[in-house]
Amino acid sequence: VQLQESGPGLVKPSQTLSLTCTVSGGSLTSNLYYWTWIRQPPGKELEWMGAIASSGSYYRPSLKSRISISKDTSKNQFTLQLNSVTPEDTAVYYCNADLRWTAVDYWGQGTQVTVSS
Repeated sequence: VQLQESGPGLVKPSQTLSLTCTVSGGSLTSNLYYWTWIRQPPGKELEWMGAIASSGSYYRPSLKSRISISKDTSKNQFTLQLNSVTPEDTAVYYCNADLRWTAVDYWGQGTQVTVSS
């Protein structure tokens, strides 16, 4: 499975951050994966943001009021939207395919998003 993030690298405060992950070698219609977004702010650890799977969507409680993850099976893409961003949302954002019931997962290369006016 290969994943590639795309989206703007600069977002203004209070606006919506939107990133797309394009998947190849695996299908978003499959029930085998959690399709996941993870980020790493500068100097901090990786932070699981949320995931979408055949069983539903799951979000980090601290982001739940601002986050939405959706998928477009016709394009084999899934999308992250994060509303009302602040400079604290500046991070490298990764999409990830977590193979359920195993320790196997696949990562995109990551994309830097900076929140600044």
